[in-house]
Amino acid sequence: MPAAPSTADVLIIGGGAAGLMCAHVAGQRGLRAVVIEHANRVGKKILMSGGGRCNFTNTGATPANYLSANPHYCKSALARYTPWHFIELVERHRIAYHEKELGQLFCDESSKQIVKLLLDECDAADARVETSCSVERVAVEDDGRFSVQTTRGRMLAPALVVACGGLSIPSMGATGFGYELARQFGHEVLPTRAGLVPLTLSGTHHERLAELSGVALPVEATCGRQSFRNQMLVTHRGLSGPAILQISSYWQPGDALQLDLLPGADAFEALKALRAARPAAELKTALADLFPKRFAERLCEAWLDDLQPRRPMRQFDERQLRQVAVVLHEWPIVASGTEGYRTAEVTLGGVDTRGLSSTTMMSRHVPGLYFIGEVVDVTGWLGGYNFQWAWASGHAAAQAL
Repeated sequence: MPAAPSTADVLIIGGGAAGLMCAHVAGQRGLRAVVIEHANRVGKKILMSGGGRCNFTNTGATPANYLSANPHYCKSALARYTPWHFIELVERHRIAYHEKELGQLFCDESSKQIVKLLLDECDAADARVETSCSVERVAVEDDGRFSVQTTRGRMLAPALVVACGGLSIPSMGATGFGYELARQFGHEVLPTRAGLVPLTLSGTHHERLAELSGVALPVEATCGRQSFRNQMLVTHRGLSGPAILQISSYWQPGDALQLDLLPGADAFEALKALRAARPAAELKTALADLFPKRFAERLCEAWLDDLQPRRPMRQFDERQLRQVAVVLHEWPIVASGTEGYRTAEVTLGGVDTRGLSSTTMMSRHVPGLYFIGEVVDVTGWLGGYNFQWAWASGHAAAQAL
């Protein structure tokens, strides 16, 4: 005879940030929670985030920091579980942290501390975590309970939480399983694409910058009505850095990308000041006061060559300085694509929120079925916002179970 199935009050598929949050909060409420994780350890994306120090939240998180086909969907969960709630948890576990910039909070020591925090909370709440346990089939029994067949046997529960993330960083074990489950139960899945991802260049644009890999400078990146001011990094494939990662979530092939190389400054006035201070210097030499030297040289060679940049600055009249200023404020670079899910930090799109309750995260089609975290069509900016959505959505579902 086959072994009798194990039972629980809630089964949670996915041992990432959202799943572990949901498990320990459900356990604190007296529910028997079981986390099913196919990888050999939980929280792999937590461990690698923030350069190993985990940017675990952002003190400025608001619904305006998220992309979704329904921008109102995230409001309820974010309002009920704020960054300060998670900060309180971090402080209770005596984890030292610091603000890097723009409200971004990081562990002083290691991302491992956040994973340990979540596991300790699960342990204290008697929430069970099963690693190296893959889901083979999910069905609904005649009595309404969810039957989950795993490589460790069958499990039954009246509630099922899908928290298995998106498609970003497949080397960490990311799959489209959450989307398959959503479709199985009648949910629409909106088109997905890589978000918070480096942009690639091709042809002439790539050739002009290929030798500058590693060069970084502040820029303001704009696509449509959205702009981000932060660092840009030239890579051997194209462009990265915080400003580029941020705008990548708004950019799609064919969209115009505008890069201001002197954000917040008046390039024309800056050039006039350089001409006055260094009249005998060549343009590339003068521009090296504003940009990394190699980048200044390449700007002159590839984008300003028709202005004869080897002339001394005193020979540039104001009309020509304005031409240079236009290039600096509207650098004409054209991205050809992105590096894709391989290096993307998040997945845009996902389970359509129209089929979910914004208060409980529960399916409007199947009672007891919940979707939380990255698998849902809610995607945050770079800087701790996606973790805050994981904490908030996981908490909302756990409170509703």
